[in-house]
Amino acid sequence: MTDTNALKYTDEHEWILVDEDPAVAVDAGSVVVGITDYAADKLGDVVFVDLPAVGTAVTAGSVIGEIESTKSVGELFAPVDGTIVEANQAVIDSPELVNSDPFGEGWLLKIAVAELPELLTREQYTAITGE
Repeated sequence: MTDTNALKYTDEHEWILVDEDPAVAVDAGSVVVGITDYAADKLGDVVFVDLPAVGTAVTAGSVIGEIESTKSVGELFAPVDGTIVEANQAVIDSPELVNSDPFGEGWLLKIAVAELPELLTREQYTAITGE
């Protein structure tokens, strides 16, 4: 499991891994993106994940995909400006990974970024969620 204190967060409940981590093979200039355990819990059992194609340019704050659960459909927002370099095929094939391992095998995308915006620390994020 990834050290959740080493991640950055958005108020839209995404996490971003910036530093290189051999477990997820972050390339220089790219970040790994997923949704938090809080978001996964609020969604309920995830049954479908729609992610953008590799090569898609994304803008921070824009809707780039959907996560459908037995309770509802949630939008996935781009946490940064950049270009999609990888979508997690394992999550597309087995959407339940978002619930079972949101900070590990349930990652969603890798995005090549030129510059990171101001993002939240774990402490700041948990203050927002109250957990």
